[in-house]
Amino acid sequence: MIDNVELFKSIVEEMLETYKKKNHDYGDSFENLCNKFGLLAAAIPLNNKVERINSLIKNKGNKVDESIEDSLKDLANYAIMTLIYIDKYGKDI
Repeated sequence: MIDNVELFKSIVEEMLETYKKKNHDYGDSFENLCNKFGLLAAAIPLNNKVERINSLIKNKGNKVDESIEDSLKDLANYAIMTLIYIDKYGKDI
């Protein structure tokens, strides 16, 4: 049985790789969004992911090629990106 700490580490490493790839493809679009509209703008992609997860749970027939696991990892990455933004700019932006 895999230790929870090792499993956590594995998931975070996978999330980091996804973050690197998407940041390469999309640049700093999340940071730019928050710079343009303020910290509240971070809630939009977070909410979109939560809505997507709810939809995946309710509707077993997934027509979009995205799993609950992928959506949860994206949600976690957006939460971390929000923390990075707060660390860089403060939460009063």
